[in-house]
Amino acid sequence: MDIVISAGQVLPEPGSPLPDGAVLVRDDKIVAVGKREDVLRLAAPGARRHDFGASTLLAGLFNSHVHLAFDAGQDPLGTLENSDEEQLHAAALERARVLLSTGVTTVRDLGDRDHVAISVRHALAQDGVAAPRILAAAAPLTVPGGHCHFFGGETADDAEIRALIDANAEAGADTIKVMASGGQITPGGADMWESQFDARQLGVIVEHARRHDLPVAAHAHGADAIEACVGAGVSTIEHCTWMVGPQRSDMREPVAKRMAEQGIAACSTSSRNWRRMVERMGADVAQRIYGRLRWMEELGVPLIAGTDAGLPGSVFDDPVGALELYEWLGFPRTRILEIATTDSARALGLGEITGRLAPGYSADLLVVHGDPLADLAALNAVDLVMARGRVVTVR
Repeated sequence: MDIVISAGQVLPEPGSPLPDGAVLVRDDKIVAVGKREDVLRLAAPGARRHDFGASTLLAGLFNSHVHLAFDAGQDPLGTLENSDEEQLHAAALERARVLLSTGVTTVRDLGDRDHVAISVRHALAQDGVAAPRILAAAAPLTVPGGHCHFFGGETADDAEIRALIDANAEAGADTIKVMASGGQITPGGADMWESQFDARQLGVIVEHARRHDLPVAAHAHGADAIEACVGAGVSTIEHCTWMVGPQRSDMREPVAKRMAEQGIAACSTSSRNWRRMVERMGADVAQRIYGRLRWMEELGVPLIAGTDAGLPGSVFDDPVGALELYEWLGFPRTRILEIATTDSARALGLGEITGRLAPGYSADLLVVHGDPLADLAALNAVDLVMARGRVVTVR
């Protein structure tokens, strides 16, 4: 059945607003985008219509860094360890549904246990219900006792690295995740700025992942780890905080320029918790820490939207709170929406599939009451979500 969705404003891309527009959807694809009367002429008789005169229609949002296995509570690791496979699957399934309800139509899960994100994806497909597109990494590569070892991805040598990549690929992973540096939630592991894999090992990971035609997403806080990841040719760098010690950073311009040249995207992984950080550290310190995003933007490094959802306070239902960080840093709203849609799609290899409203693209879209180009908070007022042609929410 044809579905026509019209709105007072349509954003085929964030920088090209179209007043009084509409989108024609047939099955799971967008057939036409344009002025309302033009699109209606193309629709089949009896097409279902959804009209939102005071709203904005745009592409569905991306969250390029989540952990469906975590609950965003104060002890997500404890909750994970106390959950059996059935409980974990049910909770992850509900988190995927929450993400979709907020307008996030594409999700990249960057680390879990028991292939839970893949199992959730399969379950949603079998049910035939509206669901976000889920890209999954499965167990991330780490060193023995290293960051997030509890996901089951410990590797001690090249053979084990290759074996885990093979196993994840066979299970249906869409990307390979490597913990190139330490992190915050692993007791006894490396510090955030300390490298866990050297440049040679990272090269092995990237080379073997390519044999499966899989990109590599690298968790890297440390400046040394970031530089090694860029040298190895990873696809995205998560966090990318350029740390060299406690509250010390070294933003290496030649490395960032190489990221820009190679198209290696940086994911801030900042949730709405950024406001709490500003209150705790003060605006000047926070500007210095988060200002890396503005600096990388100026150097041409691709930026993508991701919140690390599942970590303490990094909730699954507030994409706007995370995007407002960019506004606080001085990014124009058009640019912020590009990061959350077209740019994230391109960086994740989906630039010809979703992330914009165009004929032939997947019918992943969002209608919000108001104008997010005037006020990002409009993204909170969800009128309708559609994922691959299936309507999720109508207000």
